[in-house]
Amino acid sequence: MAMATAPWTTEVPTALLVLADGTVIEGRGLGATGSAVAEVCFNTALTGYEEILTDPSYAGQIVTFTFPHIGNVGTNDEDIEDLHPAARAGAVGAVFKADVTNPSNYRAAGHLDEWLKRRGIVALAGIDTRALTALIREKGLANAVIAHAPDGRFDVEDLKRQAAAWSGLVGLDLASEVTSGQSSVWAETPWVWNEGYGEQDEPTMHIVAVDYGVKRNILRLLAGLGARITVVPATSKAQDILAMKPDGIFLSNGPGDPAATGEYAVPVIRDLLKTDLPLFGICLGHQMLALAVGGKTVKMHQGHHGANHPVKDHTTGKVEIVSMNHGFAVDSKSLPEGVEETHVSLFDGSNCGITLAGKAVFSVQHHPEASPGPQDSHYLFRRFANLVRERKGQPALAER
Repeated sequence: MAMATAPWTTEVPTALLVLADGTVIEGRGLGATGSAVAEVCFNTALTGYEEILTDPSYAGQIVTFTFPHIGNVGTNDEDIEDLHPAARAGAVGAVFKADVTNPSNYRAAGHLDEWLKRRGIVALAGIDTRALTALIREKGLANAVIAHAPDGRFDVEDLKRQAAAWSGLVGLDLASEVTSGQSSVWAETPWVWNEGYGEQDEPTMHIVAVDYGVKRNILRLLAGLGARITVVPATSKAQDILAMKPDGIFLSNGPGDPAATGEYAVPVIRDLLKTDLPLFGICLGHQMLALAVGGKTVKMHQGHHGANHPVKDHTTGKVEIVSMNHGFAVDSKSLPEGVEETHVSLFDGSNCGITLAGKAVFSVQHHPEASPGPQDSHYLFRRFANLVRERKGQPALAER
């Protein structure tokens, strides 16, 4: 099919990134027109831009890609991560160094610029992303407005006021905005080259996944291990979840301040912990579990966003290269007795995993489903599946 060409032909800035401190960064606009106010972070991944931009955990954020060439492989309908594409949960803005070229990949179905327009993502290209990344590392995650106007006309002072006035992600519950509106069943299994996605039609376990902004590939990996999955909204009550007679509970990733989402989610998790059901949490789900057992979460200076993060699993002694996407973290010093720290970031020593003594309950901060080149962390899904299988009296799966 014919691919769109780059839309910019003038040196007049057609996009601005205006930080809350008044800094104005000029570039070339692409994607949706208009403006969006959000937090600016940087992501160090070399691949997976479509998955990144559709990850509901990026709601309320503008993603700066440190890798200079974004968009070269185009876009398709298979690599999205939000559960409900029509809702367009995910990043609201994107910042690139180089202009987006025509795609060159056998799986490409469209140009990134047109895809960004359909998603409503405001984007900017042609800036020194290294300098912006260094600014974030020095001063921390910044509140900002990203704006795109093809005619280059902006009310800069108004954009500065908007950026300065935005209260930021602290205290903001975004899980309720990206979660499912109702319960649904998931059976799709992982992608296989030259075949696409499969379907789990002979499940051996029933998992209820609490959707705080769940990613598709998490559900696929669970389904691939034999799970029939019921996805339920973030605000579901414990009695309603237990009435579904699950063999295990999954707490998903998601955006926003975990303490804010915890106002309604933590009491539910505490009730679920009173059962003997295996429970597994990822990212926001990890943070919510920590809050439920008495821990605390803190806002990070620059966050962790990328696919090259080293994490050590104390239970195996191995170091994994993992994908990260979080701006809040569990304060390891706040974890009470009976909660063991299982994983730790080798970048900054921050907490990346916990388990509860005497219970089949654990969680991790990173994204084991993301497969950032290696599949170092896929064993965590088998670990969870085996806890469920043990409870059901089924033989264990091999932990590769």
